[in-house]
Amino acid sequence: MRLLTPQAHSDDATTAGAVLQLTNDAELQGLALDGVTRIELQFPKFSDGRAFSQAVTLRRRLQFKGDIRATGDVLVDQLVQMQRSGFDSAVLRADQDLDVAARQLSRFTDFYQGDERVSAPHFRRAA
Repeated sequence: MRLLTPQAHSDDATTAGAVLQLTNDAELQGLALDGVTRIELQFPKFSDGRAFSQAVTLRRRLQFKGDIRATGDVLVDQLVQMQRSGFDSAVLRADQDLDVAARQLSRFTDFYQGDERVSAPHFRRAA
């Protein structure tokens, strides 16, 4: 997962290509995704997890292959679940430390359940 500071995200916005910014209450069915290279999903507060469901829907039902980026109130504690839900990048809240975030992502190397990265559960992969 690519981790960005708010400043790096601002710099990245000028070179991004076709970016679609969605609020966490946006209706996803019927979205025109042709030519979209990145979708930014909003976390208005850390306790609002609707963007997790949006990311899964974009990957599974709409087959979006581009970058899904978490923006807003993004905390280090949420990163592993974001990655497992289909996010490719995250813009950390200004008070979050990039080094701590990178360590958090490297802390867990495998999961029992399947997710958006590896769909088969562990017992199927181990067989």
